[in-house]
Amino acid sequence: MNPTLKVDQLTTEIRLKSRAILPVENLSFEIYPGETLGIVGESGSGKTMAAMSIIGLLPPGGRVKSGSVIFDDKDLTKITEKELQSIRGRQIGTVFQNPMTSLNPSKTIGWQIAESLRIHKMATKKEALDRALEVINLVGIPEAKRRIDEFPHQLSGGMRQRAMIAIALACEPKLLIADEPTTALDVTIQAQILSLLEDLKQRLSMALLLVTHDMGVIAGHADRVLVMYGGRMREEADVEQLFSAMRHPYTQALLSSIPRVDDIRTPYLPVIAGLPPDLIDPAPGCKFAPRCTFASTKCEEEEPSETLQNHRHRYSCYHPVAGPLHIENKDPLESVTPPTGDSLRPKMVLTQKISKVYNLHSQITQRQVGQVRAVSEVDLEVREGETLGIVGESGCGKSTLARLLVGLEPPSEGQISLDGQEITQLRKNELRRKRRNFQMMFQDPYSSLDPRMTIEESIAEPLISQGIGDRQERKRLVHEMIREVGLLDSSLARYPHEFSGGQLQRVGFARTLILSPKVVVADEPVSALDVSVRSQILNLMKTLQERHNLTYIVISHDLSVINFLADRVGVMYLGRIVEIGTTDSVFRRPAHPYTKALLDSVPVPDPKVSRLKRAPSIDGELPSPINPPSGCHFRTRCPFAIDLCSQSSPTLQELDDNHLVRCHRAEEASLTRTLSALTP
Repeated sequence: MNPTLKVDQLTTEIRLKSRAILPVENLSFEIYPGETLGIVGESGSGKTMAAMSIIGLLPPGGRVKSGSVIFDDKDLTKITEKELQSIRGRQIGTVFQNPMTSLNPSKTIGWQIAESLRIHKMATKKEALDRALEVINLVGIPEAKRRIDEFPHQLSGGMRQRAMIAIALACEPKLLIADEPTTALDVTIQAQILSLLEDLKQRLSMALLLVTHDMGVIAGHADRVLVMYGGRMREEADVEQLFSAMRHPYTQALLSSIPRVDDIRTPYLPVIAGLPPDLIDPAPGCKFAPRCTFASTKCEEEEPSETLQNHRHRYSCYHPVAGPLHIENKDPLESVTPPTGDSLRPKMVLTQKISKVYNLHSQITQRQVGQVRAVSEVDLEVREGETLGIVGESGCGKSTLARLLVGLEPPSEGQISLDGQEITQLRKNELRRKRRNFQMMFQDPYSSLDPRMTIEESIAEPLISQGIGDRQERKRLVHEMIREVGLLDSSLARYPHEFSGGQLQRVGFARTLILSPKVVVADEPVSALDVSVRSQILNLMKTLQERHNLTYIVISHDLSVINFLADRVGVMYLGRIVEIGTTDSVFRRPAHPYTKALLDSVPVPDPKVSRLKRAPSIDGELPSPINPPSGCHFRTRCPFAIDLCSQSSPTLQELDDNHLVRCHRAEEASLTRTLSALTP
């Protein structure tokens, strides 16, 4: 059988004002019909640039310098732009990372799907719209006849990504390139999209090139894996062989640094030291050598040539490893931290029936037309030195709850006490003084720092706001803090745009801790970071928590991060806490169907585990909070719902010590299962 796509010694060049860089060097691979090839690596490794080189969508100054891309017996690097345009969309479909930047906001979804059919298939308007309706049904968008006339902004994130897939598949391409197709989606929607791609690939006998940094996605859906670093292939193998018998140190380090939701909790994660290579001024030799524990003088002098272990496993390394990294003394985290819920430790955060209601007004008449109950009667208790994780899908109320806890918004109902003082009735100046004891760590470090201020000015700003110290004292505190988060003093004179995402998150952490707060509310603190940088930040959070006896409330949709960080976890759905307890109890013995659905949807970086749960365990998307379902809000998506669920809302009931659940059927044994049961 001939490959659908054959890439041979592909080298891509991007010319800058003063020099040229090579984001892709001597890259070779093949993809066969019905096969999924996953390309993985950190940001800057060349994954996306390799995919865009195939279809000729390079940035200004970019070109294929050498090599070939053979598709349908044609070398795509040698044909004209007009010929390439006739192949893109018709024979090669592409699903981009962010659908909102790829979809035309002024055109309906149906029009955008039909457009490719009218261009490539010369279909009439009616034929194109009929086919668009067929494809919308194919990708699982409900109420297709209504959705076909809607605009991108009227669809949820999952629906927009399905629309992008529909556009890519309208002409039934032979090859589909999916570039981070699920990065911005919740785990439940991610599972649905990946299952959809798998089903369509088999149905159409289509080759799939899956570009992602998520090794769990690769483990569950790829047939072969290509690992890239510094623009080059470092290792390629069948997915099971790569995970169980990898040969390159980078592959080994990448996999070992990933927190797993199904793993026992450990004090710290292994990390890849340093940062990805600078392609503008690359060092000679292997680009991974500065971060590799096995590097020798030879590694620093020249790039290793490719070694073919067998016809399905190749790698480029002078010092190959022999499989996964074995971590010794991997004891549960509970053995090295104080027991959670220790009654001797003071309560740092206490909420009583807090709710937040937003009134909706008509833009024309300015009259109130509805309400959104973003947070509904939430009770929380977090003790000193403890970490509480809050998880749930986008729109469940996690971030609103975070803003309420730090006083950025007042609750509509209920009370919030921090360090023994009720803050909901404090005046503005009193709240401002109190806020030094509770700080917030934001998701995007780029947008939370002023681009016109140096790093030193940004970190010192809270001290000035609180009137702490003179100029020399503030300078001393800033220098101490920047060292504590692992950055050099020279960083202080630079501006935010001069740093990587991981470095900026360290700066954000320094700014958060400069006032010596007692409580830190972290809203998605590592979601925008590469897997290797993520492990560094998570370890830093653990270290500083122990050093300063910090109390954390961590908001995240990544259950693996919560499993690593949190002592207790609360699960939110449409503004309500539906389950709360110790992390071990909730994640290993979940009692609410929604919690189980979230856990089942998490991609685990182990092919033997991931392939047991390819099918999504929950259908549909989060209902509208403007008009939520009656009774139990989850009943419309719950496979175990009964008549009682639609008639009355369940209350939180205690299953065992410190484990509460909001479900009418929580105690039924038919709904329980443990994560260990998934392990073969």
